[in-house]
Amino acid sequence: MIRIKQDKERARSILGMIDEREKVVKKLDEIGFSTIIAENYYEIIKELCTAIALTEGFKFVGDNSHKELIEFMKKNKEITEGDVSIMDDLRIRRNKSSYEGRKIEIVYLENNKESLLEIIGKLKKVLKKKLEEDEV
Repeated sequence: MIRIKQDKERARSILGMIDEREKVVKKLDEIGFSTIIAENYYEIIKELCTAIALTEGFKFVGDNSHKELIEFMKKNKEITEGDVSIMDDLRIRRNKSSYEGRKIEIVYLENNKESLLEIIGKLKKVLKKKLEEDEV
C-alpha cells in the first residue's frame, strides 16, 4: 500500500466501467458461464475496492496487493468480517481459475450470488458516499 493523492476522477471512471461490466454479466447464462460470471463479480468487487482506496489516497501494488486491498475494506463500517471473508474466497477461486484453469462451478454461484451482489451494493454505497464528500 502506498500513499497517493486522492483521485476521485479516476474512481468515477472506474465506477463507469463497473456499470458496463454489470450489464454484461446480467446477460450471461449462469449454467454455461459460471466461471466467467464469478470472475466478473471478482473484477467488479476488486475495482470497487480500488476506487474506494483511490478516494482515500491509497494505491495497492505488488504481490498480494489484491488480498491487502480486500483487507483494507475492513476499515469501512459497512463492510463486515463476513463480507471480507467472502471477497477473499472469491479472490482465491478467481486466481485458481485464471492461473490454473480451474472452473468455478455453478453451485458456487447458486450458493453465493446473493451475498456477492449484496457486497457489491455495500461497496457502491461506500464509494458513492466518498465521491460526494467535499462536493457540497
